Amino acid sequence: MTTIPHMLTRHRDIQSWVSARKGMPAIARIRNRFGEERAQLRLRFERAEEGKLDSEMSPCSWNAWLAELDRQQLALKIDDRGDFSLVPRATMN
Repeated sequence: MTTIPHMLTRHRDIQSWVSARKGMPAIARIRNRFGEERAQLRLRFERAEEGKLDSEMSPCSWNAWLAELDRQQLALKIDDRGDFSLVPRATMN
């Protein structure tokens, strides 16, 4: 069976998809090879087998997360199996 990916850019759609899967927004601060820090958007989901949340990221508000999503011009790519990734909006065309 082929899964068809969907791209979400509307804030309300992204929040609904993540919330329906018991997720929350998070941001990880990473450094490049020059030592410059940048924000890497993440989504935290409760791990069903452990009842724990993913580590190595800081929870943040939806407002902050969505503002960074727009600043980086990203979209949430999802498929019917529940897999997701953050991709550049330019790949939508």
